[in-house]
Amino acid sequence: MRTQQEKGSAFRALHQRASAFIIPNPWDIGTARLLAHLGFEALATTSAGFAFSLGQRDNTVGRDRMIAHVREIVSATDLPVSADLENGFGDDPETVAETIRLAASAGLVGGSIEDSTTRRDDPIYELEHAVERVRAAAETARSLPFRFTLTARAENYLFGRRDLNDTINRLQAYRKAGADVLYAPGLATKEEISAVVSSLDRPVNVLMGLEGVRLTLAELSEIGVKRVSLGSVLSRVALGAFLRAAREMRDLGTFTFGDATVSFRDLSKMFGDSR
Repeated sequence: MRTQQEKGSAFRALHQRASAFIIPNPWDIGTARLLAHLGFEALATTSAGFAFSLGQRDNTVGRDRMIAHVREIVSATDLPVSADLENGFGDDPETVAETIRLAASAGLVGGSIEDSTTRRDDPIYELEHAVERVRAAAETARSLPFRFTLTARAENYLFGRRDLNDTINRLQAYRKAGADVLYAPGLATKEEISAVVSSLDRPVNVLMGLEGVRLTLAELSEIGVKRVSLGSVLSRVALGAFLRAAREMRDLGTFTFGDATVSFRDLSKMFGDSR
């Protein structure tokens, strides 16, 4: 098994390649092991995917339970793992800094902090305060005895604020505050992504798999994207298949969905080979 220091260095090196890499998002031990078995080089957790697996909405899982969850994902494989740490589980920079410390103690080598307040009436932190939060996270990450890759997220687009200039301004400010990777989930076009990448001198993560977004890994690499994540998309693909099967049984009394299953033998083999 690799040490945390070795995994931290390997994870950082993935962002320095000429082309983009995919960092898929498992939501439990089983999916983490399956993705590792398939040869992916790093994993990222999904707060929404995990919440859905508990029968909860996103942003309703407390920090203690989330840290326990990411520790399970870390223990499931020998891959570097970065975590969706939501908004750091608190408004103040001190809480964000403590979240980074807890994340590191759980075995993570990366994590993201977003600028969403989780409040519907005021969903995005004022820029100065958002920068203070990223700075606190970055200072804590730099104090660790291994490379911890901090991702700062600008959440404008997920809350209906399709202001590309403000989004870029925020990402530039987070870069100056010490973020290693920048991320604006919800960008949907090649032009938007290109504008963000060209405005920054740090690696950019892009969210793919959303409805209507069909850029390929090769196209994203050509733009200059360094990392591609899926967020809750894989978990929703799985839940979509589950619901389609359940509705077929309920509405038609048929079971044709069984034709699309992975075999018991193949799953058993993959789980047997995944550690």
